[in-house]
Amino acid sequence: MKNNRIIRSLIPVLACCMIHATAAYAQEGHLEDYIALAMTHNPRLEASRLQYEISKEKQEEVQTLPNTEFGFGYFVSEPETRTGAQKAKFSVKQMIPWFGSITSREHYASSMAEAEYQNIAILKRQLVKDLSAAYYNLYTLKAQQEVIDDQLALLEAYRQVILAAVESGNAGIADVLKLQIRENELKNKKAILETRHNATEVNFINLIGTSPEQHIALPDTLTLLPEDLDRPYEISAVHPELLKYDQLYESVVQMEALNRKEGSPNLGIGLDYIPVAERTDVQLSDNGKDIIMPMVSLSIPIFNKKYRSVDRQTELQKQKLELEKQERINQLQTLLSNATEKTRAARLNVETALKNIGETNKVLAIMKQRFQTGSIRMTELLEILELQLDLELNIQKEINTYYQQLLTVNYLSK
Repeated sequence: MKNNRIIRSLIPVLACCMIHATAAYAQEGHLEDYIALAMTHNPRLEASRLQYEISKEKQEEVQTLPNTEFGFGYFVSEPETRTGAQKAKFSVKQMIPWFGSITSREHYASSMAEAEYQNIAILKRQLVKDLSAAYYNLYTLKAQQEVIDDQLALLEAYRQVILAAVESGNAGIADVLKLQIRENELKNKKAILETRHNATEVNFINLIGTSPEQHIALPDTLTLLPEDLDRPYEISAVHPELLKYDQLYESVVQMEALNRKEGSPNLGIGLDYIPVAERTDVQLSDNGKDIIMPMVSLSIPIFNKKYRSVDRQTELQKQKLELEKQERINQLQTLLSNATEKTRAARLNVETALKNIGETNKVLAIMKQRFQTGSIRMTELLEILELQLDLELNIQKEINTYYQQLLTVNYLSK
């Protein structure tokens, strides 16, 4: 239980995602600060927030009534009536959706906005994971360069041993050349790591969305802590990738309800006004009286094949979402299982490499003494040094693999 708490404290996250970082790493590496910067400056995340705001505005859009229709007509040939000639016609008409239609539209728009909100939660989790992954990659590249620096310093110490052996006749100039070639190879390897480090740093800054005020701070050491991953891990029931499917399903349900309302009759109210000219040839009580005609209309979808088709589509869409959600659960469970196994394997590989390095150091101490006496060749010594370097570089690689896979475990299960 204690070890579980320690491991959980290694991967920094926000409340929406994964686990919190240890105080030591927060102070030393400032990863939490970089995550906080990314949460406010990452352009992709900000674009997702704006899309959510657009979706919320849709709720205001659907609350409006259809356009009010205004009409005007002028009688070129004026029709005569008993009370006078009709001069023109003015009309206004407003269609009103069936009772509850606007509310149904609002509920549908609201459900779509909630689905967009789940996109924000997903992007936050992915951003924390990607940013943390880039951070650990930066640390690994830095640590591997330090390993090469240590090896170069060791070769410089061996140079003095070789020169002394040359003077005593226990070594030749060819041994000095072999050492120099080995140094050049190491410097070339370090230069490649520096190039990769610069490219990874650019990716890290781009994920943040803004350049940090100072040079990116990395921890001095990142050791592997014991972790018991034997217990089964499960996909979080409130994982936003799964909640999004639930919200999309709800939006289809609301679309179904809206379609039923859209298939109902629409009411219309209006008013016609016709000005009438007075007759001069006769005296009438209603002479020249204008015509005002209120109107009520009813729009009935007699040919409602469209609405039956939409009903069928929504039913199929619900089945499709259920299957897609189950497929995504299966995919995430596979990812979680693979990440768990890779984390265990990385820990075992580090433990084995540490043992091998211990044995290599013992052999190097013996070979150094024998080289001074001329008992072994320089090639044998360089082979062991290369083996030592490969083991130390591999340790940093496996530590990086451990943390990368642990990020995936926590992304899926927290």
